[in-house]
Amino acid sequence: MNPHSIKRGVLNFRFFGSLTLSLFFIVIIAYFFYGLQPNVSRAEPEELKIEKGEGIREIGARLSQRSLIKSVSVFKFYSLMSGKAQKFQPGVYDLKASMSVPQIVNVLTRGEVKQVRVIVTEGMTLKDVDTLLADAGVIKEGTLTAVEPADLAADFLFLPGVSLLEGFLFPDTYNFRVDSSAEEIAERFLINFRDKVWPLLEGAPAWYDRLILASFLEREVPGFPDRQIVAGILLKRLEVKMPLQVDATITYAKCDGKVRSCPSPLIRQSDLTIVSPYNTYQRLGLTPTPIANPGQTAIRAALSPVQSPYWYYLSALETKETIFSETLDEHNFNRVKYL
Repeated sequence: MNPHSIKRGVLNFRFFGSLTLSLFFIVIIAYFFYGLQPNVSRAEPEELKIEKGEGIREIGARLSQRSLIKSVSVFKFYSLMSGKAQKFQPGVYDLKASMSVPQIVNVLTRGEVKQVRVIVTEGMTLKDVDTLLADAGVIKEGTLTAVEPADLAADFLFLPGVSLLEGFLFPDTYNFRVDSSAEEIAERFLINFRDKVWPLLEGAPAWYDRLILASFLEREVPGFPDRQIVAGILLKRLEVKMPLQVDATITYAKCDGKVRSCPSPLIRQSDLTIVSPYNTYQRLGLTPTPIANPGQTAIRAALSPVQSPYWYYLSALETKETIFSETLDEHNFNRVKYL
């Protein structure tokens, strides 16, 4: 064979080989950049949960299954090349198919987890809040009620000796991460209590008793002036060892602390015989713990009781007005008239 033909053939082979290799790399690079782009323009968020210890392969597979990325291989390659493959944070995320792979990776590695807004209102109980948070996907039901205050006492000066978080979940608007731990949530509540309530209670004698009293006022009486008068009545009853007879404590006992979803929160005569440390008709003194989480108004009322000639009170059934009485006969008359 002609040496020139052989040489030409080798050159042609090298040329086409180089061309093929170049085209291959161009296709690979094009595919890579194509794979980095958003999958679709759909803007609705898709929820993705990353478990602790979950690897890039599992994460990529679920992103692909939910049509959030075009290619698992491109996702893995980009994550490795960007040095973020080992930095994915566990949690629940709201992702959109309109996001590019770099955007998704940044969200997952910065821990920009999904948050929900939760409003804890005055008078909710610990179990009420636990259920509220569980319904919102923040915690698993029953985990907040299981938190032991003693486990957090080192960080909060007011917790030593406290047996239950009831009364310490300050009513407010909160933003919580979905799938948080109950301990994280408890700490958020306690920090808010420390900042907004503890300065009011810290210097008060028997401050925990005043917190319990505030929880009674929150559940029993609307309006700051009336709450101050009722605080004075209840403290006067404590002094003379008279039963407090606070209906809200019976509701707390009857509903096992879960007042919002209680099927029959109204008190009947038969409920007054419930055997419970929260039955203030049968037992003297305050209840062992608060019966709800009071707001600042109720707490301020408990700290500034007003003396009066009254010994009894009730809430009018229709108007919710607080009706005061000096004697038991007058109180019984008002019961017939207003209830």
